[in-house]
Amino acid sequence: MSADQMGDILTEAELKMDAAVEHTQTEFAKIRTGRANPGLITDLQVSYYGAPTPLQQLASVSVPEPRLLLVNPFDASALKEIERAISGADLGLNPASDGQVIRVVFPELTEERRREYVKVARERAEDGRVAVRNARRSAKSDIAGLQDSGDATEDDVRRGDKSLQDLTDTHVERVDALLANKERELLEV
Repeated sequence: MSADQMGDILTEAELKMDAAVEHTQTEFAKIRTGRANPGLITDLQVSYYGAPTPLQQLASVSVPEPRLLLVNPFDASALKEIERAISGADLGLNPASDGQVIRVVFPELTEERRREYVKVARERAEDGRVAVRNARRSAKSDIAGLQDSGDATEDDVRRGDKSLQDLTDTHVERVDALLANKERELLEV
């Protein structure tokens, strides 16, 4: 058996699992708390000369106060489209433009809205866990393929499966820890 093949399969699985955890963390950053977070709007698609363009390519976003985002477009002609994209994003935000910059004030979160965000966070966490388990399933199939082709013994496969399960458990725990932090952040008044 080539220990390299087993190692390659486990390394690839770990990379996919790391990517799933990072994606989950990115998704959590988009879930609003009572504080202004540029990550909420920087990925919004804005129609710029007819082409969907991420907001971060069209404007700088700063946080001058804890509950205020300041969006400063690089091109003043994009101001209205940026404002429309923020309004239409279903984030509960009302942008206000003065012709130069857009101010986005974050209202206080109600208890009901906080609970809704916790549900959204739990859904995103489950998506992350599913992605980790999908990476495990793919790697497990590759490991079984090594045994079927005669490149690995039963013991090698058992060891590989155990290592794979340890990786999976570690990554699921990381997703759960991220979720616990996000819930605490959302429910903090």
